[in-house]
Amino acid sequence: MRLEAITWDRLGDQLAERLLDLKPADGSPWPRIAFDGAPAARPGDLADRVSAALRIRGRASLAVGTQGFLRPASLRLEYGHRDPEAYYTGWFDTAALWREVFGPLEPGGDGRVLPDLWDPATDRATRSPYVQLPPAGFLLLHGPLLLHHWFPFDLTVHVLLSPGALRRRTPESDHWTLPAFERYENESDPAGTADVLVRADDPRHPAWNG
Repeated sequence: MRLEAITWDRLGDQLAERLLDLKPADGSPWPRIAFDGAPAARPGDLADRVSAALRIRGRASLAVGTQGFLRPASLRLEYGHRDPEAYYTGWFDTAALWREVFGPLEPGGDGRVLPDLWDPATDRATRSPYVQLPPAGFLLLHGPLLLHHWFPFDLTVHVLLSPGALRRRTPESDHWTLPAFERYENESDPAGTADVLVRADDPRHPAWNG
């Protein structure tokens, strides 16, 4: 696949422009966008750039990170602190994401989204207030392993790191997660299935497939 060099600022603007005409296939008034990538790829940074670019264009958006929807430690760490299988299948509270994020944005939903649910540092509920996303406002969900949960995204963006770059940019203390990302590549092929691919091996010089 041919990729074109671009700056992060231009990428945020180009993605925002692309989103302006996006219509959800299921008739929902709220387009739902995935910013998928390993933590080392920093997909949340791109989601924040797009959110800022949408705001300049007069469109509301809400960036939600899956890090705020981790399961409690008693469940997340049931098989130890460094189990890649548990990380792949059981760290993120997908049921809560369906209930608190995607459910309110279905056709006929009320648009009241919970931006986060659980604080992994305190291992307690965040008790954050709901956020009202107006019709035509965008959900920008960012985090790892997003494309194997069958979430109803209207556009998917995958921030890709090569295996070498992923290892280099992942803190050594988190290297135990690398087998989970290898499995994700093999089973879900996010680089091949995402609507937009961004390569970020060099964090200063991204490239994308336009």
